[in-house]
Amino acid sequence: MISKRVFLSSLASTAALALVPARARAQAPDATLFTNVRVYDGMSDELTELTNVLVEGEMIKDVSPAVDAAPEVPRIDGDGRTLMPGLLDMHVHLQWNQDPAGFLTARPDYIAALALSESEATLMRGFTSVRDTGGGILGVARAIDEGLHPGPRIQASNAAISMTAGHGDLRPRSVRPRAFGGPPFTEAERLGITLFADGVPEVLAAAREQFRQGAHFIKVFSGGAVTGLYDPLDINEYSPAELEAAVEEAKRWNTYATSHAYMDTSVRAAIEAGYQCIEHCNLMTPESMELAVEKGVWLSTQVGFFAADIPAGFTPAQAERQKMAFDGLDAMLRLARESGAKIALGTDFVGSRQTKATQLEELQLRTPWFSNAEILRQATGLNGQLWDLTGPRNPYQAGPVGVIQPGAYADILLVDGDPIADLTVMASADNFDVIMKNGKAHKNNLA
Repeated sequence: MISKRVFLSSLASTAALALVPARARAQAPDATLFTNVRVYDGMSDELTELTNVLVEGEMIKDVSPAVDAAPEVPRIDGDGRTLMPGLLDMHVHLQWNQDPAGFLTARPDYIAALALSESEATLMRGFTSVRDTGGGILGVARAIDEGLHPGPRIQASNAAISMTAGHGDLRPRSVRPRAFGGPPFTEAERLGITLFADGVPEVLAAAREQFRQGAHFIKVFSGGAVTGLYDPLDINEYSPAELEAAVEEAKRWNTYATSHAYMDTSVRAAIEAGYQCIEHCNLMTPESMELAVEKGVWLSTQVGFFAADIPAGFTPAQAERQKMAFDGLDAMLRLARESGAKIALGTDFVGSRQTKATQLEELQLRTPWFSNAEILRQATGLNGQLWDLTGPRNPYQAGPVGVIQPGAYADILLVDGDPIADLTVMASADNFDVIMKNGKAHKNNLA
């Protein structure tokens, strides 16, 4: 019979191992020297002259025309190609790869298999880091970090917190809420897409549960949605006290909360409650934009999701909301640029791997509002700054992402062309001769 002391010692050892980042336990990859490359560093407006970049282990060691390495270190001659950071997508849902009916009724192991496959496809499109804003993806992230399957770095909110009748409420009307005799958990909650919480105590419990599961930040649905079943676009979801409860809990965990909101009233309510990032925010007014800039709030924006044709199967109400969101996008992005707002880039595709395969088109779709350099900055260095908001909850502590500099993670694309002069070279991963993450080349056409 095992003693209590031995049992507790074993439990503590297991817990301690789980808290050590998997990448710290894995063997570091070998060194690589890139030569004759022009560097886009993730923040500048132009490329460098020809230079060299030395990778050691999973980090960038040096960037200099003079840097060299031992003879046995593999070399990749860029021959004038552009070396740049791996891309970041700050609004993905890696778990959701089927239509709603298929997703909510599929076996969990099949859903996980699809998520692993989509994670690899995401990496091979050049996205080396993603922020998952709603979904049970933390087990997939662990498998990737342990080297069991290729995929991007993942920061995740785990389940997004929703009120009854909010954006996360996918229950048929015949299913009652828990408070009125309904089931303890719905399929969407079991899958980790959402968690229902009504009232401050439940919001606090829901936020704490996400952190218990390993979430890196909190996401709350605080406004109506394009695709929602019950929530019109114009409504505010959650009271000020409920919104503030999630923010304060995130602060206690030394990270942040982000808010899903389209309409100006819900955007402003989230800003006033202390949210440091707003997802979508298509229908902001100049007054709310000014407040966002004053408080340093990030705007996590998407274009491709709204520019696409209205999906088959949308109800007339959903189609109307899609049009409202698209119509507001132009004014919001122009206003954000003029105001100097912090603009992040994401895609927000769900339900179809074919749609997710268009992920790279997001960059080109932004050209009506931004220069090529601004778009590249959003997809790399600026997204990397939003990534850093997780502070000590960030599972990747060794260095920054989204930049090419000594001490940064060696997440690297070698692009056949100059994306600042011609952004179309970013439209297809066929133009990425090398895709490296953590110092390991997952693609190398120049070997």
